[in-house]
Amino acid sequence: MATSLTLPDLDPTSDRAVFRQIADHIRQAIERGQLREGDKVPSEAQLMQHYGVARMTIRHALQVLQSEGLTVAEHGRGVFVRSHPPMRRLASDRFARRHREQGKAAFIAETEDAGGKPSVDSIKIDEVKPPVEIAERLSLGPNDRVIARSRRYLINGQPVETAISYVPMEIAKDTKIMEPDSGPGGIYARIEEKGYRLDHFVEDIKCRMPLRDEARALKLAPGVPVFHLVRTAYAADGTPVEVCDTVMSGDAYVLSYELPAR
Repeated sequence: MATSLTLPDLDPTSDRAVFRQIADHIRQAIERGQLREGDKVPSEAQLMQHYGVARMTIRHALQVLQSEGLTVAEHGRGVFVRSHPPMRRLASDRFARRHREQGKAAFIAETEDAGGKPSVDSIKIDEVKPPVEIAERLSLGPNDRVIARSRRYLINGQPVETAISYVPMEIAKDTKIMEPDSGPGGIYARIEEKGYRLDHFVEDIKCRMPLRDEARALKLAPGVPVFHLVRTAYAADGTPVEVCDTVMSGDAYVLSYELPAR
């Protein structure tokens, strides 16, 4: 095969389907580091020549790997080993005040701590009537409006998370929360500057398969689930000051929680 990768031959005595044997070989190459993140998988033509099988058999094998989230197909370029940005989300630390005092929003702080390069794009800001569930979480009336800040987060250039923050107009008005660049420390720093000292956060998390737009925005391989996280931020007096509706790539995060035993 016209590549430095050496793959085993098929086992004619095995009762395992040929396309699954081929998927097994490529999976093992990835697990052993023979194919690394971002590496191109041998082409269909190369695999056909090596294994002596039809193109459809090779495509079935590659589909298996994509469904497992191991590879991603790029139109006109080929199939590549999918990158998995290392991110350990520490619930006990990511919203620590010291990060805001250092001028860092939570995502920037946690990504840099993990050795990744954070970035944000697709920022959109609207004044809207909030969805019913969001209004209830914010204790808003039927005519109250919020500022909705939607954005997409990337690690090393790969999208890993989308989020929409809903902040009551009473809090957001006359602040940089209404601007694309919310300033050092992010919107939580601006909320505290308005006199709402943050006290605690409540997160509800569930795992599900992504909607079509979510899969497209996060460039998810088939079969990769998402974490759907809804977080409510509370001030010291118990006032809910923000709700963030977040969709996270299921293979990009480990959610880590420290729980007291008392």
